[in-house]
Amino acid sequence: MDAYFAKVSGNSFDFCDKESLHIGIDDTDSRLGRCTTHLAFKIAGYILKTTNADFIDYPLLIRLNPNIPWKTRGNAAVCIRIRSDTKNQERIIDFIKQYMETNTAVGSGANPGVVFFRERELPNALIEFSKNAMCDIISKRDAIILAEKYNIEYFMLGNGRGIIGSLAAIGCLLDGDYTFEAIAYRRPENFGTVRTVDYNKVIEYSKKTFPYTYNNFDFANRRILITPHGPDPVFCGIRGESAHVVTSSLQSLDIKERLEGCMVFRSNQGTNMHLQNEIKLPEAKSFTSGHLRCKVSIKPQIIRGGHSLFAVENKDGFTFPAAVYEPTGIANIASLLAVGDIIEIGCGIRRASSKHPKILNVEYFLVLELAEIIEMRNPLCRNCSKRMKSEGKDKGFQCKRCKLREPYTIQKANIHLPRKIQVGLYIPTPKAHRHLTKPLHRYGLEKASTDYNKNLPIRGNWFFSF
Repeated sequence: MDAYFAKVSGNSFDFCDKESLHIGIDDTDSRLGRCTTHLAFKIAGYILKTTNADFIDYPLLIRLNPNIPWKTRGNAAVCIRIRSDTKNQERIIDFIKQYMETNTAVGSGANPGVVFFRERELPNALIEFSKNAMCDIISKRDAIILAEKYNIEYFMLGNGRGIIGSLAAIGCLLDGDYTFEAIAYRRPENFGTVRTVDYNKVIEYSKKTFPYTYNNFDFANRRILITPHGPDPVFCGIRGESAHVVTSSLQSLDIKERLEGCMVFRSNQGTNMHLQNEIKLPEAKSFTSGHLRCKVSIKPQIIRGGHSLFAVENKDGFTFPAAVYEPTGIANIASLLAVGDIIEIGCGIRRASSKHPKILNVEYFLVLELAEIIEMRNPLCRNCSKRMKSEGKDKGFQCKRCKLREPYTIQKANIHLPRKIQVGLYIPTPKAHRHLTKPLHRYGLEKASTDYNKNLPIRGNWFFSF
């Protein structure tokens, strides 16, 4: 095994060097194969082996709005930031363009885009563009206008929609919460074959490293979560809180298959970044994501398939349908909500169809306040304490046990029903997590903008070629 150690700048966002180069890549894969992170692995390997470039940051793996209907498998874009002389930059750019032309899945639906930005600082407009790409829909036209305004070089294949994610990737500084992922890649001869991982080793390292790695194994369903199932080049990916913990966990697997290599990414996975936007119900757009505080206005009902449907309203009384789907594992819990409950939900907005209106697809819900449920019941019998039966409108009540009768004027009882749900946070089961879903244990583990600079290694084992 050969390890290439890349020098990483002590200040991850120090762009003062005029020879900085920011590379953004997106949409090089399709549902039939390829992988954008694998292309980033190839690019990083080329840079490390053939140039003396310094890496300003770890390669960034940025997941964008997961509700986009034309998204790639995981809607991931990649950013690589380096510092190098102009001659090497040109060599790197030429390599990337040539490699994309021959190693992307254009013929099976990929629409690659790559961008190159060389200025000292990222424009605020680019940073804002990136934030919007996490939760909204952005047109290719708007992406091209932005690129040309700020002299960002771009290269596209297919319909070129990948330019959107490429720009979003380089505009994402990850200066708030973030995680890491160590991704191991297969050799071409193994693409499409079954990935074999030691079941017990996954459980062992998962328990040993908790809570500093996550979504390794679904203990409730006895299912390994680190391996994909398609024909793409990824063998497995381990996610966690530091580069060290994810690489050491990967090494502990003792993988028998001969791999091509692995690379560590810094990422917005597991951060709920796509849900930071506050949704305004009257303006809610299809395919957008975000969160809102609201009140349950129609009691949930479980429909065929086990899905829970209800409605919410904002502070102005504007109502909107919402759904918690059965695969999330929390649909039955959502069915325990009641009219008047105050909740916060994180959701995506499904577009309307000929049969259904737009609806909030709930990804998590936080119960803030529980409404009091009062039920009117018939009075208790004075003789035997059994609940009496009504004999009809204005006909009074009768006890079926002792036959005592009471006039209809007797007051019914107000019963305060106990609630079967508690105030608190409810998120999907691990097997239903999206890449961006924040696991329950990460609440309270979020990183601040200063954490990365404090802990950034000058040199680290983040790229391996086997």
